[in-house]
Amino acid sequence: MLKPSLTALAVFGLAACATVESEPAFDPDLVPVEGVIVGDSGEQIGVVVLNEGPHGILGGVTLMPGAVEPGWHGMHVHQVGDCSDTGEFTNSGGHLGKIEGGHGLLNLNGPEMGDLPNLYAYEDGSATLEFFTDRFSLNDVRDGDGAALILHESRDDHVTQPIGGAGARVGCAVLE
Repeated sequence: MLKPSLTALAVFGLAACATVESEPAFDPDLVPVEGVIVGDSGEQIGVVVLNEGPHGILGGVTLMPGAVEPGWHGMHVHQVGDCSDTGEFTNSGGHLGKIEGGHGLLNLNGPEMGDLPNLYAYEDGSATLEFFTDRFSLNDVRDGDGAALILHESRDDHVTQPIGGAGARVGCAVLE
């Protein structure tokens, strides 16, 4: 039986400890995207924060008491950062990365880049949600015309076209 020499073990051990310098897959100095969520009548109802990490976006949404009706609400990132048409919020366009027939986290043809999990509002209409997505980056949000986080009046079933039966847009935040 052969015994390894101490020199061979030392060289192998040093090689195993060597590190390779490489560029990070994301910019650690990238400033988070923050937005104020406004409701149907233009009042602030909450905030959204998107932080980019090495594997995607970690986002957070906080809604104030009375922001929305209690229960489930669909939530999507839309193509344009424009919430100026208060009460309608259609200036925000369609979903980010829209795929014809591909809406929904459970859809065989999807999901679209802007599809997000549902948010649950408590009895007082407040909510707190943390979510992760790897379908878009902050560069997709900072593309010249921004993007918008849209809250819907009802739950998104993540299959039905085009918005999962989530209903009217009840909240909007410009993301730039």
